Amino acid sequence: MLDFQAFATAIVVIALLAFALGIIISNIKIVPQAHAFVVERLGAFHAAWGTGLHLKIPFIDRIAKKVSLKEQVLDFPPQPVITKDNVTMQIDTVVYFQITDPKLYAYGVESPISAIENLSATTLRNIIGEMELDHTLTSRDLINSKIRVILDEATDPWGIKVNRVELKNIIPPREIQDSMEKQMKAERERRAKILDAEGEKRSAILIAEGQKESAVLKAEAVKETKIREAQGEAEAILTVQKARAEAVRLMNEAHPSEQVIAIKSLEAFEKAADGKATKIIVPSNIQGLAGLAVSLKELMTGDAAQK
Repeated sequence: MLDFQAFATAIVVIALLAFALGIIISNIKIVPQAHAFVVERLGAFHAAWGTGLHLKIPFIDRIAKKVSLKEQVLDFPPQPVITKDNVTMQIDTVVYFQITDPKLYAYGVESPISAIENLSATTLRNIIGEMELDHTLTSRDLINSKIRVILDEATDPWGIKVNRVELKNIIPPREIQDSMEKQMKAERERRAKILDAEGEKRSAILIAEGQKESAVLKAEAVKETKIREAQGEAEAILTVQKARAEAVRLMNEAHPSEQVIAIKSLEAFEKAADGKATKIIVPSNIQGLAGLAVSLKELMTGDAAQK
């Protein structure tokens, strides 16, 4: 009987030890990187556990919220907004935020994500309501900056830091889109016509410059030809004059007789009387010499007949 009681007592002790060990193991918590656990003790905030190993007191401590410290992205559906010139459009935004204080995030607002969405929608309507349509379409950076500043200030008590806000898409009404497309088409056609006109103008200028250069080159070629012809004629005349001067010099050096001179005069007379002249004036001395030449010719002919 005593052995049975001892055995039962041992089993109970082992069971109690196993239960206690199980409780201890179940209350050992490991917080991963870039996360935080908000711990309450007896219903009140106790601590915000960071990365590492932590031990929770059973039945006293409770992990109230597990928070991610990574940067998070919220993509909100399109929101209807009205511009200053009464144009209704749809704008959807993307918000990049990060939790900086787990305690404020857990106890600052009931539903932080919903609060950010509603706050961004109202802020967007207030900003767009002060701008006209054209200004809205061309001022995305300005709108992003204004929304980010307002959201960051509003979410600071919630332990949230808004890093960036982007307007993902701006959808104006269909009739506005059609009008914008027509305007863009007209602008593209205008630019195309300007480019065509510039091309034609440039082409005409190039053709005119080519014709001008061609005319200048032709004139230069004609000028060069005439210069060379004139130089050739001048050189020919100079050569003839040098030859004549050389002939005269040689005749002077040979001391020609009057008969030789007379014969040269007759040769010159023969060239002058080549049939082209209509009137020839013959000097008297040449006439005498011509008669002398005829007499000599007749005398030489008579002697040949006698022989």
